[in-house]
Amino acid sequence: MKLGLYSITYLGLWYRGEALPLPAMIARAKQYGYDGIEIDGKRPHGNPLDWPTPRCRELRSIADGEGVEIFAVAANNDFSYPVPEVREAQIAFVRDLIRMTADLGAPTLRVFLAWWGVTRHPKIASYKIAKQLYPVIHEQFPEEEVWGWCRDALAECCRYAGDAGITLSLQNHKPLIKDHRDVLRMVEEINSPHLKVCLDAPLMPDRSTEAIDRAADEVGKLQVLSHYGGEFERRADGSIRGFDIFDGVNRGDTNEYYRDFVRAMKRIGYDGYMSYELCHNLPEVDGQTVDIGYAHEMAKLAAEFMRDLIETA
Repeated sequence: MKLGLYSITYLGLWYRGEALPLPAMIARAKQYGYDGIEIDGKRPHGNPLDWPTPRCRELRSIADGEGVEIFAVAANNDFSYPVPEVREAQIAFVRDLIRMTADLGAPTLRVFLAWWGVTRHPKIASYKIAKQLYPVIHEQFPEEEVWGWCRDALAECCRYAGDAGITLSLQNHKPLIKDHRDVLRMVEEINSPHLKVCLDAPLMPDRSTEAIDRAADEVGKLQVLSHYGGEFERRADGSIRGFDIFDGVNRGDTNEYYRDFVRAMKRIGYDGYMSYELCHNLPEVDGQTVDIGYAHEMAKLAAEFMRDLIETA
């Protein structure tokens, strides 16, 4: 397995301050020992409106010069919206992201079925407002109807992906998807060679050893991308402790279940990327949210943490 750095970490959403430009992030990824980067498909990093083909090729040249792979782009799409014009706009967005992914030389575009989104306050971002809106917008529609909208939209995008030589990787991400079985159900219903799986351990409702092993076996060779997250601290003995932050709640240490997940991925022959993402509200110090220095420290520790798990699993 290889180490990846997902650019949501440096998007200027969760820490105080501006986004780190992608060329600078590529250099930072190399400094910390990452093998590649994943570009978030929204401004200021990776909205396809800002990335015509020549600019994509220029960034790819910069990455090649640093020996850093651009291994994926991440779509923050929502195919679940009840208004058809909105769903069609999302299809057009993903189609343009597919074009951008190909122009960047990346093999994979990570996709959602549904997504509540992020709202941005003057100083910091939040999931809270958009998450409150999602059930209101969908409450009059049976879940199976919403599922059908998402299936139709994703199936259309799979055709565009095939034309561009890109693989779409469906993540086990809420709100419509509950667990990996929902991901596998959608993959089976669409039945496209251009649709694979992104199974992420932190998003699993059951992260016991048995559940992780079972999910890995069921996903098998469909697995083409994975993410890990959280925050990290160095212990007195030099080892690194990871802890899981989800919806603003510290869910405890990550060392054990990430170790189980890496072992399970190795067992099924997965040799793709483990992509680090820092994508939640961060601590405050003296009444202010931490700055980009905190993101640097987390990215550095995250690389060391996961490298050790991969090497010792």
